[in-house]
Amino acid sequence: MKAFDQLHKSSTVDGALSKKTKELIALGIAITVRCDGCISFHVNDALQSGASTQEVLETIGVAILMGGGPSVVYGCEALEALQQFSVLQEH
Repeated sequence: MKAFDQLHKSSTVDGALSKKTKELIALGIAITVRCDGCISFHVNDALQSGASTQEVLETIGVAILMGGGPSVVYGCEALEALQQFSVLQEH
């Protein structure tokens, strides 16, 4: 897990794309490949990287566009994670 954590950190540093953009891309991919754990992980990291609620919502929409019907279910999971993490950030 330590190596994977290092891979994640080195892959999401600011470069030509910002960390926030990379986390939103990762979230879109997580939805389309139907990875529950990845969805919550990347919703949280996107928010921690400065993504707005609207940016996360638009990412969910694009993921549903690209992933079709099955991505609707996982998009809903991402929306639920967004709501839960947003509540945590308020406190």
